[in-house]
Amino acid sequence: MTKATFSDLLAIIERHARYDYVTPIDGLKVGRTDMPSEVGHSIYQPSFGLVARGVKEMMVGENPFCYAAGESLLCAVDVPVTSQVTEASPSAPYLAIHLEIDPVVVADLLREQSGFRPKAPDNLVAAKYTLDAELFDPLIRLLSLLDRPRDIEVMAPLIRREIVWRLLHTEHGPLLSQLAFSNGHAARIGRTTAWIRENYAEALSIPDLAAEAGMSVPTFHRHFKAVTSMSPIQFQKRVRLQEARRGLSGSSTIAAVAYNVGYESLSQFNRDYRRLFNLTPSDDAATLRATLRRELGQTRQSASA
Repeated sequence: MTKATFSDLLAIIERHARYDYVTPIDGLKVGRTDMPSEVGHSIYQPSFGLVARGVKEMMVGENPFCYAAGESLLCAVDVPVTSQVTEASPSAPYLAIHLEIDPVVVADLLREQSGFRPKAPDNLVAAKYTLDAELFDPLIRLLSLLDRPRDIEVMAPLIRREIVWRLLHTEHGPLLSQLAFSNGHAARIGRTTAWIRENYAEALSIPDLAAEAGMSVPTFHRHFKAVTSMSPIQFQKRVRLQEARRGLSGSSTIAAVAYNVGYESLSQFNRDYRRLFNLTPSDDAATLRATLRRELGQTRQSASA
């Protein structure tokens, strides 16, 4: 049987990459862009990513990465990310995949292989390595399910589990195993960042978050900043604004979006939004909707080509 190559993986990524990154496989995004992008802000969940072509410059927390073709990035906690595609063109589009990782699967796999316990680094949240060749085949098989929608529900969870298993035995293993160890500082902070992301519209109680992490309030603040490069309040604000930007690409009014993400003051929302995105919410909403219409048109053209 011929062994899969990176060229094989690149070919199937290019075939299925979309401008909106959306796929019917839960947790999987496959995207492309034909030109360098503006600086973007997002919150990454525990995930594995790969650049198949092009270059993206990133800040993951306080860690800078130049993320280029053939390189894989693993994030082990919810963390703020600033990124910009710097190399892309119509003839050589930027191509990437992004796969969310379930910490429960990591823990299950580590329990199943007794004695295998990679040392988890403390307060490290992301790492980049050249993609291990053992990942070529399962990634190709996962992407191939996009040609067989009937198989997705049954096969995708199995292949995703295999991908996690193989990642545990690559250079990403020690960082990935952090998701299964509940006592490390990064893992405990990761639980609180996940809670903030899921409950971003609610008021924060720092003492309650610190108690959940098993830390005193000063220790919690120190480790939260070490992991995310932000205070808990700043992290919540980033999540709220990111969710607001997603909402502005639809038909909701600016006031409705602001209140839905937890803002009580529309003027404060406008100030915070402009500070992060360098645009007013109304100007950005118009840009987002125009971009969405253009990318949908490009996606339709690609599908009919």
